[in-house]
Amino acid sequence: MTRTLVIIPTYNERDSLPRQLDAVLDAAPEVEVLVVDDGSPDGTGDWAQERAGRDPRVHVLRRTAKEGLGAAYLAGFAWGLDRGYELLCEMDADGSHRAQDLPALLARAGDADLVIGSRWVAGGEVVNWPRHRRVLSTGANTYVRLALGIAVRDATAGFRVYRAAALRGLGLSEVESQGYCFQVDMVWRILRAGGTVVEVPITFVERAAGQSKMSGAIIREALVKVTLWGIAHRVRQAASLLRRRA
Repeated sequence: MTRTLVIIPTYNERDSLPRQLDAVLDAAPEVEVLVVDDGSPDGTGDWAQERAGRDPRVHVLRRTAKEGLGAAYLAGFAWGLDRGYELLCEMDADGSHRAQDLPALLARAGDADLVIGSRWVAGGEVVNWPRHRRVLSTGANTYVRLALGIAVRDATAGFRVYRAAALRGLGLSEVESQGYCFQVDMVWRILRAGGTVVEVPITFVERAAGQSKMSGAIIREALVKVTLWGIAHRVRQAASLLRRRA
């Protein structure tokens, strides 16, 4: 069996985490789960620690402060790579990433360095999203494709599986992005390193409990960084074309 670690970052997810954790382990009983808790004041970390004491498939990495989604995943990646896991997965705690879709992503992990659970490929869909959220997500992904010249339809998606070997070659210590930008950053790094990305259709379900972590600052960070990456990419392309003509 391929050693697989599902990383679930949490901050005040005490109500939703138990359901998501049970669903993941029911859908893929061979995986292990790492809960990365950023000092949740609602007791999420305490509950996860107690659950880990009863189930050897569950692990907990407790951090003292809320440092953002990107930092939580990077800490989870480091934890998993140090312990020899071969596949490292990202999933939300709130149930928006359906556990029943996880086996389909894992089944494609032998074909790619990164498998994305995609809302915006044929067969993918979103449930209970208002129109403005759809427009924001599809618009952001269209902008990413145009700015960076990539074919990935859902580069902002947070449900994904990485091969450990691909992560080790990315220079993770240099990644500082958060939120949507973190997800785009990782796709961009995989592609620039010559890695392969495949997208698997999923059904994304709007969270039933808790609050979204999306903010204006996260959106602005993504817009600014993707624009800068796109400009740098086009400059490199132009320089390469000039060298060939010379």
